[in-house]
Amino acid sequence: MEIQRTARLSLRTWREEDIDQFVALNADPAVHAYLPAPLDRQQARDFAAAQNALHARDGTCYFAATLIGSEALLGFVGLKHQAFDQPFAPCFELGWRLGAAHWGQGYATEGARACIAFGFEKLGLEEIVAFTVPENLRSRRVMERLGLRHDPAADFDHPALPPGHRLSRHVLYRIRKA
Repeated sequence: MEIQRTARLSLRTWREEDIDQFVALNADPAVHAYLPAPLDRQQARDFAAAQNALHARDGTCYFAATLIGSEALLGFVGLKHQAFDQPFAPCFELGWRLGAAHWGQGYATEGARACIAFGFEKLGLEEIVAFTVPENLRSRRVMERLGLRHDPAADFDHPALPPGHRLSRHVLYRIRKA
């Protein structure tokens, strides 16, 4: 089910036919460079099911992103409710992951901009956050292009990763409703 549409993108809930494409894009070392590991087929299926469940519960999730008129999966873009133990949570996190073939074309920015508007206008959010590892400069530039600002005082160690893990430290970006 399509939830949002931009000039070039369809953001929709996940389908079974997305799974193999999602596994393939996650297998690219460039895509999972800042992730603990690539996803196997079952993990991708679980991810998709979890996102659809979040959509049913919250009205939003990390949506499957495709080009309008195509079923080719670019990756995901969306807002996800996060309730882990951090001072800024519970919150809605803006996130994206696209296949490397789709980087540098403005898709992440375009999809994320639509999700920010959706979060503020439709969900009534007052703030949206985004986070990544400090070295992920591509994602950090997208965050800044979208108007999110780094909050160094709120940088944190991600609770889903063990202490000392090479990817545990995260930088936090915020945007407030205008």
